[in-house]
Amino acid sequence: MAELEVLDTGPLTTVQDLGRPGRAHLGVGRSGAADRGALRLANRLLANPEGAAALEVTLGGLRVRAHGRLVIALTGAPCPATVTDASGRNRIIGHQSVERLPDGATLWLGVPGQGLRTYVAVRGGLDVPEVLGSRSTDTLAGLGPERPSPGSLLPVGPPPRTHPLVDLAPLPWSAPGRLGELVLEVLPGPRAGWFHPGALRALCAEPYAVTADSDRVGIRLSGPRLERARDGELSSEGMVPGALQVPPSGRPTLFLADHPVTGGYPVIAVVRDRDVDRAAQARPGQRVRFRPSPAMRAASAVRLGPP
Repeated sequence: MAELEVLDTGPLTTVQDLGRPGRAHLGVGRSGAADRGALRLANRLLANPEGAAALEVTLGGLRVRAHGRLVIALTGAPCPATVTDASGRNRIIGHQSVERLPDGATLWLGVPGQGLRTYVAVRGGLDVPEVLGSRSTDTLAGLGPERPSPGSLLPVGPPPRTHPLVDLAPLPWSAPGRLGELVLEVLPGPRAGWFHPGALRALCAEPYAVTADSDRVGIRLSGPRLERARDGELSSEGMVPGALQVPPSGRPTLFLADHPVTGGYPVIAVVRDRDVDRAAQARPGQRVRFRPSPAMRAASAVRLGPP
């Protein structure tokens, strides 16, 4: 059986597929790849099912050794990547391309110049045991396979019958917008009425900064304080990826893949699903600007922010 031996994990490496959707009513979050589009692309390059399990690598530092001849693809945040064969010869490999990893060779990933999370997919997928129908590690709930550590052996499944149709996906990296800002479109949240009328305008008027206190659960943001119009407790209610929940500090938290199933702080707005993947690539210190959706503009008589 082909395997990947983990030699180093960098700051954080987890196994992720497309998660456990449809189980929130049972108290089980979706989890899965924080950047779902990057995972799907890596698997399509290898002719895997789009939801095959792969490695999600945060800020590089991964080093793995092939046991058996493997075929891999890297997507997500572009980073330096080198393959060293069993004789010690080094070869730089590309991003969003199909690459071979010979038996005994090691793969090393450096720190990405942009973005946060890089995906390493293997033809055949990582065949770690499923938990509740998924091979994803939920870092909040503690579900799924254990995080890889030095010495971990990750089995690789049998290759699919079909073969890759291309060896390169010449797609542009979805880099932040001008001046390094990441612009995310938002819809009104279910508890927007708990805030002063000017709060939505404040949310969309000035940029926020991603703080270092961010992870797969969510992104804590620093910036304009969002003032509540009413006090009191809110009964816990369901949460979704992209929800902008506002704690007593008035600074929102943007929920990502491992968000809690329920929450007790009001949600002022929700990032569109198509932008959640991009949000998952935001790095600490990066600026994030929220752009009101047409629906939000139509629901308000005031100008909420820049177009």
